[in-house]
Amino acid sequence: MRRRASTHQKDRSSAVKQLKRFSNTEIPWGGSKVLMGCIAFRILNALVLQTAFNPDEYWQSVEVAHRIVFGYGHLTWEWSKGVRSYAHPLIFAGLYKLLEITKMDTHWLVMKAPRLLQALFAAAGDYYQFQLASIYWGNHTAQWTIFCQLCNWFTFFCMVRTLSNCLETVLTVASLYYWAIGEKIPKSKHFCLLTARQWALFLAALACIMRPTSAVIWIYIGLMGLFKSDEKVQLLMESIFIGTLTLCVSCLIDRWMYGKWILVPLNFLRFNFLESGGDYYESGKSQV
Repeated sequence: MRRRASTHQKDRSSAVKQLKRFSNTEIPWGGSKVLMGCIAFRILNALVLQTAFNPDEYWQSVEVAHRIVFGYGHLTWEWSKGVRSYAHPLIFAGLYKLLEITKMDTHWLVMKAPRLLQALFAAAGDYYQFQLASIYWGNHTAQWTIFCQLCNWFTFFCMVRTLSNCLETVLTVASLYYWAIGEKIPKSKHFCLLTARQWALFLAALACIMRPTSAVIWIYIGLMGLFKSDEKVQLLMESIFIGTLTLCVSCLIDRWMYGKWILVPLNFLRFNFLESGGDYYESGKSQV
């Protein structure tokens, strides 16, 4: 009994040491400094960016959120066909509601606040990418990774926009980070709640709710993880439980907003793949 307890203590001590290897203490710049630098950079990014890129940054998020909170705004055909989940625009609806309650819903803040919120998400994505690079290739490579990320003109142009793709990207990078930690230290817990692998599955499920096509990435990663795992049954059960729970919450949100039961991922799949509705936007006669 004592031997078993001693072995368990050694395993736990070893796991803690391994976890510290990937923690902020070994990052020369200091993890908190990197995070604060990313936040400051992305907020500046959001304030400097004055252009429009894609109509979906409005029609799939802030326009819908504006209609929910302020009572007017245009809804495109996607919402009448039920191929979009309200989970994403509700994030910005919550922000608008806060501005309304605090009497801070000025024209400037209504226009800028969603991008500023997305800037915080983008900064989190930058930071997780930095940490992910540190796990696989070390701190020196991580420094160059964050440098390249912040200097990339397209991420500067796109990541602070309120596109569902942008939040999906952040969630995917974060989930990859926790997945990597889970592979190296399976029993490590984060935020005193879930193991790293469970956090990875939860964030991956959220990414799939934001955009169902994110499932393509996680089907491959999940199958590879299942193939290599020594705890196949546990991994499978965790995936089913977390995926089902997230889907149920998403369905409840859409039931509340649409006023009827609706399964958005199924409608998305049916419209884009079975009915080839997406071809409408990519087909046409060539112009000379």
